[in-house]
Amino acid sequence: MKKGIYIHIPFCKSRCVYCGFYSTTRAELSKRYTQALLREMDLRSKSEASLSHHNTDTIYLGGGTPSVLHISDMEQILRHVQQVYPGDVREITVEMNPDDVTPQYVSALRSLGVNRISMGVQSFDDKRLHFLRRRHSARQAMEACQTIRQAGIDNISIDLMFGFPDENIDDWTRDITTALSLEPNHISAYCLMYEEGTPLYRMLQDGKVKQIDEDTYLLMYSTLIDLLAAHGYEHYEISNFAKPGYRSIHNSSYWRDVPYMGFGASAHSYNGKRRSWNIDNLQQYMLSIEGGSLPAEHEEIDADTHYNDLVTTAMRTVEGLDLEALSDEHKRYALQSATDSLNNGTIELCNNHLRLTRKGLFVSDTVMSDLMLVK
Repeated sequence: MKKGIYIHIPFCKSRCVYCGFYSTTRAELSKRYTQALLREMDLRSKSEASLSHHNTDTIYLGGGTPSVLHISDMEQILRHVQQVYPGDVREITVEMNPDDVTPQYVSALRSLGVNRISMGVQSFDDKRLHFLRRRHSARQAMEACQTIRQAGIDNISIDLMFGFPDENIDDWTRDITTALSLEPNHISAYCLMYEEGTPLYRMLQDGKVKQIDEDTYLLMYSTLIDLLAAHGYEHYEISNFAKPGYRSIHNSSYWRDVPYMGFGASAHSYNGKRRSWNIDNLQQYMLSIEGGSLPAEHEEIDADTHYNDLVTTAMRTVEGLDLEALSDEHKRYALQSATDSLNNGTIELCNNHLRLTRKGLFVSDTVMSDLMLVK
């Protein structure tokens, strides 16, 4: 069985106002952390034999900002993971910030087997980038795409955000148009979220910013879908669009119930029957690993939980929920629970799959909630 490997790099040069992921600005700990990652791989290869022998299909370095790592640390990580968890690796993705992109760094990544770059652009408007406390400019983001291609990595994904305070549809259309002019293979787009505990959330609570209204959100999302479709992008997941043949293989495994292993502070793993996650504290993570113990918690996944997990992952995709993958009991429950959504046109039944319609995309959370088992 194939599996994906995720490696969490929690370091950032600065924190963005919206970020709710586990990260730290203490980059001076990066070399020690790298050694802890290698040690965790070794420890888990001995204790998790059920996953260790599986064929590694994809490797994804996310964060944080993996591109803040020195290339020597990146080399140690990538060499070691493929030594300990070998396989026919089809895709190696590294997340990068535009201001970290240099010909030398990208060329070095390519020599290590990296064949996909996921770049956090967010916006091509310098004022909005400043609002987010991003370190790069719009021009740097545009130049970074060219630099990556010139260094020999052709598979580029860029992240965009919409729904900024005071942003209008013309602003958003310009961002999309600029992104399209760069011809990325893949685009991920997300509405700006106000996650509790972030500086942005505090700004909202203090009345310093105001969320966009629902009608504006719907118009922005519709515009995104239509413009990308017109330029040949496949809308294969709620927030993800790809040129033919360029879906994210790694992320697609999450939505297709494929086992994966996560290494590093706060990283999650899944083997089909158990979900586990490392502690989200950098110091405690390193101390535990250095002491020879794995700093992870876990939960066993029963049949009902697995069904709910399938609903919240598979229903995000264009293929939808495969009813044949369900037990008879859960299949009956899914069809019964979908009755109202099928009648109101937010779900359709196609080739024994329940999937969201265009109308359903805009109320996906509600639709999925209706399908889930209440325990």
